[in-house]
Amino acid sequence: MTVSELAEKIAGLMGRARTDLAELVAIPSVADPRQYPPEECRRAAQWVADAFTEAGLHDVHLAETPDGSHAVIGHRPPPPGAPTVLLYCHYDVQPPLDDDAWTTPPFALTERDGRWYGRGTADCKGNIVMHLTALRALGDDIPVGLKFVAEGSEEQGTGGLEGYVAQHPEQFLADALLVCDTGNAEVGTGTATITLRGLVNVVVTVGTLAGEIHSGMFGGPAPDALAALIQLLSTLRDPATGATRVEGLDCEGTWEGVGYDEERFRADAGVLDGVRLTGTGTVADRLWARPAVTVLGIDCPPVVGSAAAVPPTARARVSLRIPPGTAPAAARAALTRHLTGAAPWGVRVSVEDESAGAPFRAATDGPAYAALGRAVNEVYGKPLAFLGQGGSIPLCNVLAETYPRAEIVLMGVEEPKCLIHAPNESVDPAEIEHMAHVEALFLRAYAATGGRGR
Repeated sequence: MTVSELAEKIAGLMGRARTDLAELVAIPSVADPRQYPPEECRRAAQWVADAFTEAGLHDVHLAETPDGSHAVIGHRPPPPGAPTVLLYCHYDVQPPLDDDAWTTPPFALTERDGRWYGRGTADCKGNIVMHLTALRALGDDIPVGLKFVAEGSEEQGTGGLEGYVAQHPEQFLADALLVCDTGNAEVGTGTATITLRGLVNVVVTVGTLAGEIHSGMFGGPAPDALAALIQLLSTLRDPATGATRVEGLDCEGTWEGVGYDEERFRADAGVLDGVRLTGTGTVADRLWARPAVTVLGIDCPPVVGSAAAVPPTARARVSLRIPPGTAPAAARAALTRHLTGAAPWGVRVSVEDESAGAPFRAATDGPAYAALGRAVNEVYGKPLAFLGQGGSIPLCNVLAETYPRAEIVLMGVEEPKCLIHAPNESVDPAEIEHMAHVEALFLRAYAATGGRGR
């Protein structure tokens, strides 16, 4: 089958792809039993298992992982001498958040202005449909071995699949691992995500008094814990630019891949008119090459119900995203030293570790990336772009540690207009079509390389 014949076949499968995605989106597979019945995730998992069995995979089954979620696992043996490729996706989704903010129902696929709307259309059910479309287009002519896994609790971050991989490493052993939970820099630009930021979350508590005291009788000399916390947190940013400043961390890194236009970032992030972006350097530098601190929440007296009293304690949840090259332990130690060292007025400060995850950087000099570059150039007519991602995917580090010789490729149908995790999530169906074509061409091109071992 020629490149153009394969493209025609995939185009002819897009009606089925829409039906598939509509059926998947209609299942509210939020992996949080406090919000949605667990049976919905089980129903989505079974849908995925049935679809990939029909697409030619063997022994597709549901496997319970350590967090109680179910991963869908299957395989297809390689032809003699051919490499094996792992296809990853996840079927669980974020909750819809504010239903009133959705223009159309979140769990009903709706077409509007050429895009398909609904929770999970991009993240990550669109990538499930991309895999299915690529495999259906190739039919029995799949020139590599395949291993397949669809995760069931990725959005909850509870580590079910990570634990399962550690317990069953042989089930996922492959020469190349396609982690399809990211996407392109923009519609029409084939992109591989090659870095992920790690993170360190801490809770910082400030104490100043034995208890609340009347602000009229004691306010002034009595140290205000909330004011101390505000002053302490303010030291984490440059007062002029708002750039993250943590003593002991390099905050001046630069990004060498595809950039991120500032006006587009403002639109994508919904930055209000007149509000300046924080930091210096390019947007890409700030997103993917430098540490970034965010105050996620503060515990203090609320406005409604607050009394005329000096607050004796206050605390904040602080998140520090870290770029590749920065170890979580070093970042946590630097953040803790900074917070305790910047405490004003001799107030008592304690820092509690909450969570941490390592950053990730893919090696791009192997045969899988060369094959992907050829496939992207065939489909999009321009070279493969490299992108960073601000979020963390802990599974990537587990895969890298478990299979050090395998190439890890992060790709998919998502792009900035998708608004993943937000109301009115959508996908451009052309990206499903084109990335399915890329995946099919990649599998053929990678087979010709023979892989590079495991």
